[in-house]
Amino acid sequence: MRRLLQSPGRASTPPQSGIKTLDLHCDTMKIQDIRATTVTVPLEAPLRHANGCHWGRFVRTIVEVEVDSGLIGLGEMGGGGESSEAAFRAMKPYLLGADPFRLEEMRFRICNPTASLYNNRTQLHAALEFACLDLMGQHLGVPVSEILGGRVRTEIPFASYLFFRYPNRDGIGEARTPDQLLAEAGRLKERYGFTAHKLKGGVFPPEYELECYRKLAAQYPHDRVRYDPNGVLSVEDAVRFGQAIEGLNNDYLEDPAFGLAAMGRVRGLVRVPLATNTVVVNFEQLAQNILQMGATGRPPVDVILLDTTFWGGIRPCIKAAGVCETFNLGIAVHSSGELGIQLATMLHLGAVLPNLTFAADAHYHHLLDDVIEGGRFGYANGRIRVPEGPGLGVRLDREKLKHYAELYRELGGYPYDRDPGRPDWSPLVPNDRWADPADATRPEPLT
Repeated sequence: MRRLLQSPGRASTPPQSGIKTLDLHCDTMKIQDIRATTVTVPLEAPLRHANGCHWGRFVRTIVEVEVDSGLIGLGEMGGGGESSEAAFRAMKPYLLGADPFRLEEMRFRICNPTASLYNNRTQLHAALEFACLDLMGQHLGVPVSEILGGRVRTEIPFASYLFFRYPNRDGIGEARTPDQLLAEAGRLKERYGFTAHKLKGGVFPPEYELECYRKLAAQYPHDRVRYDPNGVLSVEDAVRFGQAIEGLNNDYLEDPAFGLAAMGRVRGLVRVPLATNTVVVNFEQLAQNILQMGATGRPPVDVILLDTTFWGGIRPCIKAAGVCETFNLGIAVHSSGELGIQLATMLHLGAVLPNLTFAADAHYHHLLDDVIEGGRFGYANGRIRVPEGPGLGVRLDREKLKHYAELYRELGGYPYDRDPGRPDWSPLVPNDRWADPADATRPEPLT
């Protein structure tokens, strides 16, 4: 995989056995610096979810890993601000002078499982792994997907990601009523060509969101649909919801209740496949899901949503996909509020998974801009092409990085788990403190 160079000025010498070999050495790289920059990039409108709201923008931390050859690998992590920047600076003593090809060594340097009991660095590791894979691809002149086993597809299908939304600064973009939600779904389908649709719920009472979901499925009877209330329904509400949608063209019901035990109870009473990105996000939890399948014949979770950040990188997701293939569990690619760097990791992941049968998720189409050269990735017929350039196939637009870093310093972060339209509210799990669908309150502009 790595470039092998004959040592200058040295001739190959036959060994004692008489077998002729070349005296070779590896052209290695050494990490010289790690830099982290927090940015905030505006969204079309504030996105409401079960635990709060994205307040009109995403906050992401862009990571750069520079090696002695001058190459720079890119990574990305959600949120954090100054705390993330400090956390990445704290990784320098672990990684300066290290070889970015030695990813297993890096994993144990920063994510040793016993040390992680005190300092969980899984998401930090993910961003650093992205950057090292990017460096490897640039060094070898090939896309990351070729390093990871070779692509089996050249484009990845995506589902529309429908949110209940507050209006934006201009007073438009609201999605609160069924008619508004269906209009937003129509706009996205016309603009991007989606043939699968995901409704992010857990905001309004379950019976109201059930009405919205049924109308969405009826509007597009030949498209696939999926619903995700972020685990805030009680088991009883989750069962009622799951049984009520059994006749629809569902992909799956995602995280209707929280916890593997709760998912198991729901799974025993509904026929719609259940998916998760919250209760199976590591190999211990994946093992428990499979062990329960062996005990009952039905796993608590049928479809594992692989997130390149939550699982700690692209490579752990590929390992998990292999386990799922063995036990015939479904997989999909999950979204955690990405800019273009992480979206590239999702595309390369999807490209190499032979058992990927569901459209991927992405918040990406809600963004107004990006920090990569050339602007946002484009969709065609609901799909995005896997980058073909070396490494991740994306490079930073330095002016936009500077601009959105300055915007972050101006606006700061926002409390992801708070709702600006309900300042005195906080959610329970399971929740019964639903927003009122008739409440047209518009919080002060959030960007």
